[in-house]
Amino acid sequence: MILRRDHLAGGVFVAAGLLVFAVSGDLPVGSMAMPGAGMMPKLVTSLMLAFGVIVLLRAGESPPLAEVSWADLPHAARVIAVTAAGIALYEPLGFLATMSLLLFSLVFIVERKPILPAAVFSVGVTVFAYVLFGTLLKSPLPRGLLWF
Repeated sequence: MILRRDHLAGGVFVAAGLLVFAVSGDLPVGSMAMPGAGMMPKLVTSLMLAFGVIVLLRAGESPPLAEVSWADLPHAARVIAVTAAGIALYEPLGFLATMSLLLFSLVFIVERKPILPAAVFSVGVTVFAYVLFGTLLKSPLPRGLLWF
């Protein structure tokens, strides 16, 4: 059997779905009238598993894995590194500082866009998200060391 791109992608989705399902197993699901904390992880996990299996079943139509060009690997590694740093700094620095730095790093450093548009975009999107989630939807967002 020839290993194809979708064999790998479908397998990763199935494995990630099983992992999330196992980790969120102790969260209460609740009911449709009153959903619990485990409702959304279970729903997303179920969809990940279903779509992963569909991708696996249709993998014969995709190109062989040996034909994959790894030219974008350095770019993907930079995105993963910046995202991992954002995850690590989210609670210590708080929502506003972390999201602004994360977006700025992705746009300016990874995507190599000019500094002023990158800064305006980063701050603008972060403030919009803060107003939407923190103010209008009253979602608790981490304040961080600087209380913002």
